[in-house]
Amino acid sequence: MLRPSGRPDWIQLSLNAYDVPHVKHPSPQLRSATAFTGVEKGAVRMHGSAGSSLFGSPVAGTVSRSSSTRGAAVTPVCVATPTRPPSTRPAKLSKVETIKDQSDYLRHPLMEEIASETTTNINEAAAQLMKFHGSYQQDNRDKRTSGKGKFYQFMMRTRQPAGLVSNQLYLVMDTLADKYGNGTLRLTTRQTYQLHGVLKEDLKTVFSSVIKNMGSTLGACGDVNRNVLAPPAPFKNRPEYAACEQYAQDIADLLAPQSGAYYDIWLDGEKFFTHDMERPEVTAARMDNPHGTNFEGSPEPIYGNVFLPRKFKIAITVPGDNSVDLFTNDLGLVVITDPASGELQGFNILVGGGMGRAHRNNDTFARMTDALGYVPKEDIFAAVKAIVATQRDYGRRDDRRQARLKYLVQEWGVDRFRTVTEQYYGKKMQPFKAMPAWEYKDYLGWTEQGDGNLAFGVFVQSGRLKGEMKQALRRIIERYELPVRLTPEQNVILCDIDPQWRNDIISTLQSAGVRDVPDIDPLDRLSMACPALPLCGLAIAEAERGLPDLNKRIRAMMSQQGFADSEAPVVRVTGCPNGCTRPYMAELGFVGDGPNSYQLWLGGSPNQTRLAEPFLERMKIQKLEETLEPLFYHYKQARKPQEPFGDFCTRVGFEALRKYSKSFVGKAAEEKLPQVRLGQANLDAVQAVANKQGKSLTHMLSEVVSAGLQSFP
Repeated sequence: MLRPSGRPDWIQLSLNAYDVPHVKHPSPQLRSATAFTGVEKGAVRMHGSAGSSLFGSPVAGTVSRSSSTRGAAVTPVCVATPTRPPSTRPAKLSKVETIKDQSDYLRHPLMEEIASETTTNINEAAAQLMKFHGSYQQDNRDKRTSGKGKFYQFMMRTRQPAGLVSNQLYLVMDTLADKYGNGTLRLTTRQTYQLHGVLKEDLKTVFSSVIKNMGSTLGACGDVNRNVLAPPAPFKNRPEYAACEQYAQDIADLLAPQSGAYYDIWLDGEKFFTHDMERPEVTAARMDNPHGTNFEGSPEPIYGNVFLPRKFKIAITVPGDNSVDLFTNDLGLVVITDPASGELQGFNILVGGGMGRAHRNNDTFARMTDALGYVPKEDIFAAVKAIVATQRDYGRRDDRRQARLKYLVQEWGVDRFRTVTEQYYGKKMQPFKAMPAWEYKDYLGWTEQGDGNLAFGVFVQSGRLKGEMKQALRRIIERYELPVRLTPEQNVILCDIDPQWRNDIISTLQSAGVRDVPDIDPLDRLSMACPALPLCGLAIAEAERGLPDLNKRIRAMMSQQGFADSEAPVVRVTGCPNGCTRPYMAELGFVGDGPNSYQLWLGGSPNQTRLAEPFLERMKIQKLEETLEPLFYHYKQARKPQEPFGDFCTRVGFEALRKYSKSFVGKAAEEKLPQVRLGQANLDAVQAVANKQGKSLTHMLSEVVSAGLQSFP
């Protein structure tokens, strides 16, 4: 295996594997050698020798100094100080790391398994590699038949930086869904398509069709950089938004796998240009290696042959626009422009966000990003590479549940992470620039693009394009040759609309039953759900299929308690704790815990700038009303003016909410209670206290009687 090179001032020394706090065994990119990085003034970076095997013991190394260090005292400082003596055993790596290492840069055994006609599925090793190519092998649990085992099929996911989709690609995806998929298209929370129901025998046809029509699936899944998010704003006269689009594409190109395995498998080695050629400065930045970010001579100069420890997610936006859920990403970038001219100046950088966790495992958790610093625009590619290289070389590879960047940042702290990253970057980062408050935007409805044309954002519940809506959208997009944008909220925006076409588009959509923005319940508009059952192998509860009924029940409760139809909390539902719809940022999050069972998370903010917290470890869906009615009642009675539900829950506190819920008496239960007589003066006094505390009269009376009884011996 090749190692990052290009740092002549490194001291190269072969070492045995250490057990260290953040990485039980060091990165296999370092060939079982511990990587040391100076974090004090005058400290020298040390890297493992290239003379050892990935899974074998390190061999004796040599020490070399550059002229800049000759004669100086060498005092290496370990970034993560070992807590135990060096181990004589090779690093223990996860099974996936072995599969990647032995795959010849993602080729084998996937190539052989795809070619085999004897099975409807591929083996486990091939299935792991398939993710890097943009597909998951799935078992349709609804189609299983007795005695025949699993019903295998594949989900294909595209790569759409900034959610941009050409007219040509949209029509191809629509056709593929009908011909080779399950007749639907799924819009994801990362601005991509998912095509479900593809059979193994059709995979090469589907993949090659996407590639030959200006699309790609490369890196849509797997231990690489995933699709890069950017605001779906269709503005043509806002340079800051144009910068987001450009750099989303550039960074996607910069970090795309390079070995050619993708084309070897899906196009038999023939390479097509899937989009406009990458900018020359991107190509140059990828190969630039002054500070040891690259594997010299490798087909994968940034990733090496074992790629990253886990998936890596990036979002880029403008100050104040949080349509991308910026704080949930491994890496967040915010464009900073000159206020007068709009010219791009540089980028604020945030690191360490992520949603995935596991139930009842406190070592896993959702996390928001930390501010890392600011870099000028000419340094952004070098800074991104430095952050990726830090995660590549120091992220855990023994435990995939601890392998995301957020765990490294949490373990080290952002200051130490910055220090290490700056050594790959080659300079100090500048202080983080001040920014305005964040606002959630979904860009639904009609928008003026700024070039005389219009855009129209179409609401798609849970991102599932199907039936008459799918047909109507195709007619419009085909008739007027429109490009589209996919949004991080699972919706679609029709772009470049001549104002003369507006009435026809409205009529076509209305005839298909597509709701206009004023007709959409805000509860639906603000909610998201992942596909979950029956296709996702990780799902243990319903999400997409259960969301419509869930929202109806929540709306019925809110209406019964006097909330306006315009009021709604942000609701997000996932079928497992991995959090694909980012439920840990919601005001009301439902996280699948088992059949008809969910964890209940409360307290996120409407603009997605605060993490929710677990309120109930387990709630059966049958007890939805019993659980939420007291919370909504308390919120209605005790909230401040214009206070959102999530803010209210955070301000009041969970203990107070639990106490309130425990003694709450709902209307249904109240009707079954026996009547008691109480003097008017006492009744008025209790009512006054009830009003002050935001409780019903029955609720207050129950508490008064209970407290009174406890005072008797």
